[in-house]
Amino acid sequence: MGTIAFLDWVSIFLIASLIYLAYIDLRTFRLPDAITLPLIFFGLLFNGLISQGFAAFKDAVIGMILGYVSLWAVNCLYRTFKKQDGIGMGDAKLLAALGTWFGWSALPSILFIASITGLIGGFIWLQQKKHNHYSVFPFGPFLAIAGIIELLWPQILQTPSINNPA
Repeated sequence: MGTIAFLDWVSIFLIASLIYLAYIDLRTFRLPDAITLPLIFFGLLFNGLISQGFAAFKDAVIGMILGYVSLWAVNCLYRTFKKQDGIGMGDAKLLAALGTWFGWSALPSILFIASITGLIGGFIWLQQKKHNHYSVFPFGPFLAIAGIIELLWPQILQTPSINNPA
C-alpha cells in the first residue's frame, strides 16, 4: 500500500470518527471517552510515526494540550460567573483530538469555523426545538464539521500574504 493510499484511509477513518461523534452528541449530548481518547492516541501515533503526517509530533502534542486547556479554561470562566458548566469536557477532549491530528496552529481556524457554524446551527436548533437562548445544544457536531473542513480544505481561512500575492 502506497503512502497516498494510506493517507486516504487515515482521512476516511478520521472523517468517519468525527461524523459518528457528531451523531452521538446530537442524540445524547455526550462525546464518549471510548471514542475521543483513542482519537487523541491515534492522532499522536499517526503524527509521531508517519513522516508525512498532518502535523509535526511536537505540534500535535502542543495542539492536544492547547485544545483541551482552551475549552477547559472557557468553561472555568463561565462556571465562575454562571455557577454552572457552559461547555462539556467531551468538547474539550474532541478539540484536543483535533489538535493532535492537525497541530496547534490549526486550532484557531477550527474554533472559528466551529463557532460560526455553531452560531448558525444553534439558532436553527433553538428555533426548531422552540427553546429560549438559555437552552443547551451540543457543540461537538460543529467541532466535527470544523475538523472535516480543516482536513479537506486546510487553507480555507488563510489570507494571501501581502508580500507574496497569489
